[in-house]
Amino acid sequence: MSALTDDWRADLDDVDAALVDGFQSGFPVVERPFRAVGEQLGISEDETLARVRALSERGIFRRFGAVLNPPVIGSSTLAAVSAPEDRFAEVAAIINDHRQVNHNYRRDHEWNMWFVVTAASREKRDEILADIEARTGLEVLNLPMLTDYYIDLEFPVVNDDRFARESLAATEVNATRISEEAAGGLSDLEAALLVEIQDGFPLTATPYRDVAERVSASAGVDASVEDVLAAVRRLLDDGCIKRIGCVVNHVVTGFDANCMVVWDVPDDELDARGEAVGRLPYVTLCYHRPRRPEQNWPYSLFTMIHGREAEAVDEKIDELASEYLPFDHERLYSTATLKQTGAQYEELVGSGE
Repeated sequence: MSALTDDWRADLDDVDAALVDGFQSGFPVVERPFRAVGEQLGISEDETLARVRALSERGIFRRFGAVLNPPVIGSSTLAAVSAPEDRFAEVAAIINDHRQVNHNYRRDHEWNMWFVVTAASREKRDEILADIEARTGLEVLNLPMLTDYYIDLEFPVVNDDRFARESLAATEVNATRISEEAAGGLSDLEAALLVEIQDGFPLTATPYRDVAERVSASAGVDASVEDVLAAVRRLLDDGCIKRIGCVVNHVVTGFDANCMVVWDVPDDELDARGEAVGRLPYVTLCYHRPRRPEQNWPYSLFTMIHGREAEAVDEKIDELASEYLPFDHERLYSTATLKQTGAQYEELVGSGE
């Protein structure tokens, strides 16, 4: 999706700006959330809902609802292949044919096709990688996340900032270990709920009540609105849901310049370096993945920077290299989106094949 026009913010008033930048997380988990938000903004429930709908129709919001956390619910990995140019489209089609592949990008590197696989178990995830190797005849670079230092694409956009997160207050960053054997241990209600809300909540005055009715009808799970509210709160506390709010489309709102940078950080410095870099207001993702020296992959720390200008992003990478991460690194620019969907939660919670 291409960026909106340069003046897309011109007709947004202060209330719109507060909705866009102030409610990407922390949306109230109550039966009538738009009434609660309206009270904070000094407008009615109906006007709050109408404004969120209008911002969604314009493409500023991708959706309203929960941002789920696949590595906690199932087993996820970032993988790559080196696809020959004359077979590039064929290889992409084979990889994208797996519904557990929810992101696939072309990057300017020898490993030129990067994709994410999210499955219900490590065994299922590895079966998919083995199938890709068998069908393409190409070696797969398998890089599961081992430590999360900072991962969130929540950032203000109604501003002239050059980088995502630039206007945010200081963020608490901790080294959070991620297990490849992750399983959510979900109840029947929680599993059905995640499947129902994976693409967002309904834009109605009573989204949680509507979700309860849908879960009861489609999954055969008897759920009241109180049950759903309690389940959502549990899933937030357990980390299966990262946040609830209006999910901004950072690409169409101008933050369309980004680069994945991989760093060869000494093992005994990973946590200290990762936490320090994760606190920087221009770093939007920071995490540890394994080295694969047998595949000529020596890198252990991954960072992402999202900005409005490619030159400014490069400047910040230079700053990272000189002041925070004085180690060998490579810059992997995304040059094409080959697939971009949400993780398939029917499979993650065990109701898929």
